[in-house]
Amino acid sequence: MGVDADVLTGWFDEVGRDLPWREPECTAWGVLVSEIMLQQTPVARVQPIWLEWMARWPVPSALAASSQGEVVRAWGKLGYPRRALRLHAAAAVIAEKHDDVVPSDVDTLLALPGIGAYTARAVAAFAYGKRAPVVDTNVRRVVARAVHGAGDAGPPSNTRDMADVEALLPPEDAPAAKLSAALMELGALVCTARSPRCADCPIYEDCAWQHAGKPAYAGPAKQVQKFAGTDRQVRGLLLDVLRGSEGPVEKARLDLVWHESGQRDRCLDSLLVDGLLEQTRDGLFALPGEH
Repeated sequence: MGVDADVLTGWFDEVGRDLPWREPECTAWGVLVSEIMLQQTPVARVQPIWLEWMARWPVPSALAASSQGEVVRAWGKLGYPRRALRLHAAAAVIAEKHDDVVPSDVDTLLALPGIGAYTARAVAAFAYGKRAPVVDTNVRRVVARAVHGAGDAGPPSNTRDMADVEALLPPEDAPAAKLSAALMELGALVCTARSPRCADCPIYEDCAWQHAGKPAYAGPAKQVQKFAGTDRQVRGLLLDVLRGSEGPVEKARLDLVWHESGQRDRCLDSLLVDGLLEQTRDGLFALPGEH
């Protein structure tokens, strides 16, 4: 039971999505930007913003030369805007310490601000074709089903999950990197959390879950992330006001976005703490560096 690397990569060559950050001419910087944007955000929302960013900031030094406010504004509605500030900080280090070229080594990538285990390995694999276990939610689900015969992955364990994927990768760099991409694509397109399309699965015959009779997932319940009424929504509404303004705004304008003053003020404070907003000397609010 498990994953036939040749079969799965052959399937990926045929049906893998034609995404701009997968094009041969895409730089490692383009891959890094895509990976940061794709965290918890669907491809359809990322693609137009990614194209705008790469046209405007084709190299790390170009992004680093822009203000934090410009970067947050350009992030638009992608959500989790702290990612924009982390990317801006990483760009500055890449420009200054790495001659404007994104490093290829996982440990060097991990030393960049805001770059975690997943992103470092994704850049090494997808930008540089290196053998590195790349583990996201989709990959964990494919491994849980195809290898372990479970309905879905349980709570994440970095050590176990990395070891599971490491064991599947071919020893050579290029085939391993392609398998990493193929595993992710299979989970995104076919081996989905709900209503998996098993009839379209290239590794169906070897799938441990299928051989076990497709048992339902019986592990701990997963937290469903709601959005309406959460601090995330309120923070987004507050940022929208600043993105749509030419300069600093009065608090009265921010007060209009949400009826509950306690939650609104808490969210405003958190945006200030995160560096996504700044308060001017005369009490106005602005995007960072724009006052």
